[in-house]
Amino acid sequence: MSAYWPSLIGGMLLGLSAVALLLLDGRIAGISGIVGRLLGGGQIPLNAAFVIGLLSGPPLYMSVFGSFPAMTIATSWLLVLVAGLAVGIGTRMGSGCTSGHGILGLARFSKRSFVATVTFLLAGVAMATLMEFLR
Repeated sequence: MSAYWPSLIGGMLLGLSAVALLLLDGRIAGISGIVGRLLGGGQIPLNAAFVIGLLSGPPLYMSVFGSFPAMTIATSWLLVLVAGLAVGIGTRMGSGCTSGHGILGLARFSKRSFVATVTFLLAGVAMATLMEFLR
């Protein structure tokens, strides 16, 4: 059970930050939208603060706990880069990312978020299954 505590706490922090941004500022905490607005020059202080907070999280975690959680990426950096680009393009096309649609969109009973979340979950399951068969 102790292996699940970091995931549980991490999920709670994600939800807390998303709800706080929604309640205090009326904004959806989707990182693709925040970065998109930041790069487009919109609401720079608010969006920059969110991105700076996001980027500060790992160093803060490291300073508190002394190491990062164990994580292994068992693929090439090229594939990770291509996958990251696909995620970035997909989130812009879908007007939101996993956090925006999955955390807040579903909580708001958004039909568009439901479609987006089901689609990326099914795509993830299909790709993981395909990769398992190709091994």
